[in-house]
Amino acid sequence: MERIKLLYQRYRELVNYLFFGVLTTVVNYVIYLVLAPFFTLTTVPTVTAWILSVLFAYLTNRRYVFCSHSSGRDALKEAGGFFAARIMSGLLDVAIMWVFVDLVGFNDLVIKLMSNVVVVVFNYIASKMVVFSKKKSK
Repeated sequence: MERIKLLYQRYRELVNYLFFGVLTTVVNYVIYLVLAPFFTLTTVPTVTAWILSVLFAYLTNRRYVFCSHSSGRDALKEAGGFFAARIMSGLLDVAIMWVFVDLVGFNDLVIKLMSNVVVVVFNYIASKMVVFSKKKSK
């Protein structure tokens, strides 16, 4: 048990990111599943699922993954960077769904899961390297 605690402490950020990434994916996927039957194309349910899952991701990433304590302008800059990165990954998600489901005809549920894996990896890199990067003191 002590070894597990040590491993968690060492990789806390990555473990928490993966945990909340899975929850964000569940939020995204469930919303998509609920909305998809009401639309003929995947774009509207994909965008709606993305917006709601990004809000969830921002709150959990800020608090539980990267433990950000920024405030004022720094918090606004952080939120802006987070949402900008998520817009890029949201466009990636929509593009993947459009190409592989709407154009090629693959199963939307399978492609949605695959797309979310790509998006989670992209988002971690963007969050770690840009949005919540620890600024080095001068």
